[in-house]
Amino acid sequence: MEQTGTRQANTMTTNEKWVMASTAAGFSLENMDIMFLSFALAPIIASLHISSAAAGWIGSITNLGMLAGGAVFGLVGDRIGRVKTFSYTIFIFAFATTAMFFAHSLPMIYLLRFLAGIGAGGEYGVGIALIAENFSTHQIGRMSSVAAIGGQVGAIFAALMAAWIIPSFGWNALFLLGIIPVVLTYFIRRHVHESASFLTAQKQAQQNHEKVAISRLFTTPQLAVQTLGLMVMTIVQIAGYFGLMNWLPSIVQKPIVQKQQGLTVSGSSLWMIATILGMSIGMVAFGTIFDRLGPRVAFGIFLLGSAAVMFVILVVKSATALILAGALIGFFSNGMFGGYGAMISRLYPTAIRSTANSMIMNIGRAIGGFSSVVIGILMDHYSLAVTMACLAGLYVVSFLVSQTLPGIRKLQH
Repeated sequence: MEQTGTRQANTMTTNEKWVMASTAAGFSLENMDIMFLSFALAPIIASLHISSAAAGWIGSITNLGMLAGGAVFGLVGDRIGRVKTFSYTIFIFAFATTAMFFAHSLPMIYLLRFLAGIGAGGEYGVGIALIAENFSTHQIGRMSSVAAIGGQVGAIFAALMAAWIIPSFGWNALFLLGIIPVVLTYFIRRHVHESASFLTAQKQAQQNHEKVAISRLFTTPQLAVQTLGLMVMTIVQIAGYFGLMNWLPSIVQKPIVQKQQGLTVSGSSLWMIATILGMSIGMVAFGTIFDRLGPRVAFGIFLLGSAAVMFVILVVKSATALILAGALIGFFSNGMFGGYGAMISRLYPTAIRSTANSMIMNIGRAIGGFSSVVIGILMDHYSLAVTMACLAGLYVVSFLVSQTLPGIRKLQH
């Protein structure tokens, strides 16, 4: 890692506090924007009289924007600096989100969601790089997980605002809250500074005439295998997250589940709250294990745990148990989210760290985001047990990758 010092591990400098506050707030506002779309989707369909397929493309176009933003701003972050780039990406998705207030046609919604995706996709890699370069190696896991918890806070805020604003003022008004991130950019540029490690790496790259390029993630066969393996892991991560968050409320209402367990509870809100709380607790636990025992052990525990809990839903016997199962699924399936950025940051040098984080995670988003469609097809044609077994199989594949990639095996806690 980049910075070491003699101060105690549980204390932070002023700049470190601003880095954490800014990245956590940025991830929170990004997730808020994504959840706004989830809550507004049904009203958008009703008001514009569009098909479900046309509405489904709104989310897919957002993911494509994230991929484009990750490719562009990952490179920009490595070239001109994390702080400037981070503030630019926040401003872009804030503008695009707020402009949804004026969107009254499907083409305009598509355009604005693509722009919002560009900003959100660019933000992740730069934010993670900021954390990695401002904290010591044994803190990256916890700090990345704390920042990821910010995203869950954004989801809760979005749910509360949607429940209040949409019934009274319409779906367009909800997106006016997108102006909030603009305020964050002011504080970022005023209080957050580039790390000494980045400035040194940037200077060395200029002296050696090294170019920042996506191709540097594949310069050797070993590095190419590592990059592709990490992409597989992030695809599984996003597939599990989007699939479960979109389908868990429906899964608990499936006739087979109700018949077997004698349940009539819908529990959508309780499931959402329990799952988000489980995710947040899982992130704290994962970050601690990551820093103390290393990424291989941390991912091994959580990926196998994710595979196992897919079957919990089939054996619970009460409404209370269902809610607890939601928390358990959230704990394992998304508790490890912050760990990907921490692991990637340790595997790639400072000069291409932003690019690596942005490309690997946004490839995962672009491909894994289609999981909700695949799960829907499985649920229509196969039993619930088969659906959950397929999800469990994905986590097992990711587990095998995490245990066999040479780069991960070499990382020490």
